[in-house]
Amino acid sequence: MGKYQNFYAIETLNDVEKRNKKNKILIIFLLLVIFSILLFLIVNVNSNIKKLKQAKEYEKQVLEFKEKYEKEELRKKQEEEQKKQARLPRITEQGKENFRTIFHSDKKRAFLTFDDGPSTVTHKILDTLDEKGVKATFFILGVNAEKNKELVNQMYEKGHYIANHGYSHVYSSIYSSPQAVLDEYNKTNDIIKEAIKQPEFNSYLFRFPGGFYGGKYANIKKEANEMLKQNDISNIDWNCLTGDSETSSPTPEYVIKRLKETSKGKNSLVVLMHDAQAKKVTAEMLPQIIDYLSSEGYEFKTFYDIFI
Repeated sequence: MGKYQNFYAIETLNDVEKRNKKNKILIIFLLLVIFSILLFLIVNVNSNIKKLKQAKEYEKQVLEFKEKYEKEELRKKQEEEQKKQARLPRITEQGKENFRTIFHSDKKRAFLTFDDGPSTVTHKILDTLDEKGVKATFFILGVNAEKNKELVNQMYEKGHYIANHGYSHVYSSIYSSPQAVLDEYNKTNDIIKEAIKQPEFNSYLFRFPGGFYGGKYANIKKEANEMLKQNDISNIDWNCLTGDSETSSPTPEYVIKRLKETSKGKNSLVVLMHDAQAKKVTAEMLPQIIDYLSSEGYEFKTFYDIFI
């Protein structure tokens, strides 16, 4: 009996050893599983941390870009506002004095002015002015500006001075009374404001159709001029011309001849020309006109240089 007891005891010990071995294996397996899980978690956490850092860096870059973009947009808006304000004529005491003495200057200067437009002729004139790097002043008619608002805006955006020549150019209408002159000025100014999308715009500069001095309506003009002055509006004629309205079909030779005759001996020129539909000779001769004045030492100005 004792012999069998030892046998069963040995069996029991073997079972324990096997069970212990299995437990060890199970424990090792569980440890490996736990280690794998921990390793996975660590790797995943590190990956998430890396992604989080990347996300934060990306967010930082986005914020920096946004801030930079907003600053750049603000700068552009400020520049546009400055340009806008620079193109809005201002009346100052210095400007009034400059205007009063416009025909007198120690240095040679020329104000190229165009009446009666805009029209299809104006396109070629603007192209030539661009090519030559010259700015000019356009005394526009409201009736033509209404039909060519994009062209009016183009003049303005290119930095040319837009002045006022009334609405109709019909003498019996504009000179029916002093108030009629002011009304035509205001009507044309409203058209300009709409065309250039600048509700504050006022050129403060008028040229009487046919000129200010003399003629059938001299008294009306004189009274109208006083009314214009009360509204800070100045009128300007010219002291030099190309003769493009003196005959129905002026030749290129005639235009240059009249320019030379009327500019002789003068330092400060306000040059009368026209950009109405029929004035193709003016557009054709403008390069030669500019070249001649340049060769004579004239510097080109606009009324922005007067109403500083």
